[in-house]
Amino acid sequence: MSIFRKGILFVAVAMLAAVMLSLQCCIKNDIPYPRLPQMILAIAAEGESRTAYIDSLAFEVNIYLDETTDIENVRFSEYRISEGGVSDPDLLQGTYNMTTPLYVTLSRFQEYSWEIIAHQDIERYFEVSGEIGASVIDPVGHRVIVNMPEGTDLSHLTLQRVKLGPAGITTLSPDLRPGPIDLLYPMRVEVTCHGRTEIWTIYAQFTESVVNTTRVDAWSKVIWAYGSGPADADNGFEYRKVSDLDWTPVPDEFISRSQGLFSCYIPHLEPLTEYAVRTVSGTDYGNEIRVTTDATADIPDGDFEQWSQTSEGMWNPWDANGSRFWDTGNQGSWKMNKNLTTPSDHTPTGSGKSARCETLFVGLGGVAGKLGSGSIFSGEYLKTDGTNGVLGFGRKWNLRPTKLKGYYQYQSAEISHVSDPYTDFKGRPDTCHIYVALTDWTAPYEIRTKPSERQLFNKNADYIIAYGELVFSGKMDSYQAFEIKLDYKDTSRVPSYLQITCSASKYGDYFTGGNGSVLYVDQFSFDYDY
Repeated sequence: MSIFRKGILFVAVAMLAAVMLSLQCCIKNDIPYPRLPQMILAIAAEGESRTAYIDSLAFEVNIYLDETTDIENVRFSEYRISEGGVSDPDLLQGTYNMTTPLYVTLSRFQEYSWEIIAHQDIERYFEVSGEIGASVIDPVGHRVIVNMPEGTDLSHLTLQRVKLGPAGITTLSPDLRPGPIDLLYPMRVEVTCHGRTEIWTIYAQFTESVVNTTRVDAWSKVIWAYGSGPADADNGFEYRKVSDLDWTPVPDEFISRSQGLFSCYIPHLEPLTEYAVRTVSGTDYGNEIRVTTDATADIPDGDFEQWSQTSEGMWNPWDANGSRFWDTGNQGSWKMNKNLTTPSDHTPTGSGKSARCETLFVGLGGVAGKLGSGSIFSGEYLKTDGTNGVLGFGRKWNLRPTKLKGYYQYQSAEISHVSDPYTDFKGRPDTCHIYVALTDWTAPYEIRTKPSERQLFNKNADYIIAYGELVFSGKMDSYQAFEIKLDYKDTSRVPSYLQITCSASKYGDYFTGGNGSVLYVDQFSFDYDY
């Protein structure tokens, strides 16, 4: 081969290589990795006081420890994450200091950071005869402050009881016991628990106020009041309309007392009215606090009269041209031409409409499909994810009722379909569930029934302000009236959302229930008084 031809061949090969290299540089991998959020599905710590709460939207876990658990050495007994995922660290290995949040990274194609927060309530008290109110316990600053009336001999006080750490495992040095105690000067106490010692300081000081009105919370027809006074005195409250001159004593049956702290509720008040409340201790009166009671409001369409039907035949619990408060799971079941929740002429009054919720297996030939629990809830059905539902729970609400009232009738069927963790429920009578909750959500709360991404309502979650429920298993021949009392965690917290849910099968979110269970509900209303 001539040198000329070899040169031509070399150039051609070089050009071809350059073209290939250029093509390689231009070719992109446009096929993305699947985006699979990695979830903590189950978690439990040794020494828990109650079940952990998993918030899969916020990627956050809250665990609740018994007061005797060593929070600096927490061991996890259960830890399950999404299949195929990797956890860093693996919580089943070793112990963890949970005094600050623990951060865990779950990964599979992408990384997801989870925050695990531990909560531990330790009951502490230091009670002295004749003190004003309750001693101030500061676990961060490691101090106790005792407030005594002016002129008290601080060197000759009487200690009634003391607890500065977890019960049964805490030692004090000096060993404080009920009896005489000298607090003329600050006292240093060594508090030892879990092999660690803290230095606490106990002070006594004078206070000018004998009795104080510390807080007043006004609801619609009820006022809650809180005060402090001498521990061994007859402490109470008085109230009046601001427009009136005379004070009315709060009956003793409405008052709770604990050492020098006391509280009360005042029922049978008028909405949107200004009241004054003050504390009383013997002949002494505390400061006056004025508040205005809230309004009252009805539950939108609490009688379930508003219904509409799509052209395809799916039922919705609202007027086609009106506002929406309730929704159902019909959007999911209608894919198989089934309405699980429908209007009914069967009512407690014999007129109007009620909501009929039925649990049915929705599928083909009784094989391919899932059990669906008929339900009606305050909120919105957002979408169907495969055969699972995604819901937006809650409607905006800022009032504090005391009870949910209404009528219901239930016909329980034998539980025919089960899934984890309720596989042993098969053959038992099904159970209906009606619950009401007031929450501090900032937006509707997303409910997901898909097992790998499951996020359900949790009555023990921190977002709960008040909660009440009705659970029944059996068969009723007629409607029965019910009252569900709302239990409040804190009388001062104002809700932002209201959640009411009625389900023919309590464990329907886990696709567990009895095919043919039927729940009727009607005439829902709120009571605002006690």
